[in-house]
Amino acid sequence: MYDHPFTPLVSVPVDPRTARVHEEGWQSWSPSGAYALGARPHRPTDANWATVCYRPGATVPAGVFQGEGLLALDPGDGSPARLWAAVDPTGSVPSIRLAVRDGVAEVAADGPVKEWTGTSVQAVLGDWADALGVPDPRPAPTVWCSWYEYFTAVTEDDIHENLRAMDTLDLPIDVVQIDDGYQKALGDWLTLSGRFRSRAAMADAIRARGRRAGIWTAPFLVDPASDLAAEHPDWLVRDAAGGFAHAGRNWGHDLCVLDITHPGAAAYLTTVFATLRAEGYDYFKTDFLYAGALDGVRHREVDAVEAYRTGIALIRAAIGEDAYLLGCGAPILPSIGLFDAMRVSPDTAPHRRPEADDYSQPGQDPAEFTGAARQWQHGRLWVNDPDCLMARPAVETRERWAAHVEATGGLMASSDRLLSLDQWGVTTTRRLLTGVER
Repeated sequence: MYDHPFTPLVSVPVDPRTARVHEEGWQSWSPSGAYALGARPHRPTDANWATVCYRPGATVPAGVFQGEGLLALDPGDGSPARLWAAVDPTGSVPSIRLAVRDGVAEVAADGPVKEWTGTSVQAVLGDWADALGVPDPRPAPTVWCSWYEYFTAVTEDDIHENLRAMDTLDLPIDVVQIDDGYQKALGDWLTLSGRFRSRAAMADAIRARGRRAGIWTAPFLVDPASDLAAEHPDWLVRDAAGGFAHAGRNWGHDLCVLDITHPGAAAYLTTVFATLRAEGYDYFKTDFLYAGALDGVRHREVDAVEAYRTGIALIRAAIGEDAYLLGCGAPILPSIGLFDAMRVSPDTAPHRRPEADDYSQPGQDPAEFTGAARQWQHGRLWVNDPDCLMARPAVETRERWAAHVEATGGLMASSDRLLSLDQWGVTTTRRLLTGVER
């Protein structure tokens, strides 16, 4: 998929002192942003992260800029900004490269692209998105999410405590979203962990307080130790050697990929989401979606991007058009037209710097870098999700992080144990959630 030869496209004179290049990363967590010509763009520092957070197999030579489906240039000499964009962004996403030699930017691509010009990098990206004709997204609800306080240890009692706190603190939260930890294993979405007694009863309790119930899944990931993998190994994507395709390593173990081209796997995916919807959940955060677009041997011979889009279409059909669908860890261009909202950055964290300084990893610095660079997507492709507000005192530079979340105008979600907030935290959380229509 990524060994196509690169064809030269154009040579553009640049001012090496002031020119800037915008690289668009492959998926939500892939670093995206504008760089000076002498800067070193963010690259994977770990082979596992290259699979989980970047475009697998798409290596970049030293001294070269590379965008996945989109690459923009401000020549820095007063001439218009230039954009090279995929002709068929939801079907074929070429890699586009730029290298500078003797004051000239040489641009090449390994697939069809079209050139655009505009007044600035962000403006020309916005013009390109406007021309796609994606319908205006629905306003996002306000959300409380369990993840950044409880992580995988969340319990049913934690949800109840925060439900009561929302009322006590008078917080305008529309959706209470249960994140990772309620399920027995990745893939066994309808089997509860020991920390939850009943999904349906939990949804009923949320709705009884006048709020909507939301839930997290990673629909294309399967834990090799799950019941699903043991009972239906034929539902998993294979590699060329006949083993299971590798979706990277997380949660302390290797991960497999659900093959939605297999009729049994497709029926199972539909059953999972139809069941959750019937239980009262109508806000769905779908995560680690990159896995659905990984190359591999599937039951039906289709392109990986087509398989991914087919899988998301199955989810949408199961939950209904009225449910709210948020994507995360998702291949950006192949997701156009499929989601109400989209995470447009790596995860945030209570700390600023990411592990190993890899800008695909959790941290406020990488979340701000990529989130700001993808601001052009907001309101054009979907509602941007800058990731959750964390306003508790233990969060490093919480004021700066809150200012970034507020400035995006996108999806507003709180992710604190609400009773741990001090006065600044309560006031800031209430202000951001009250906000304006997004």
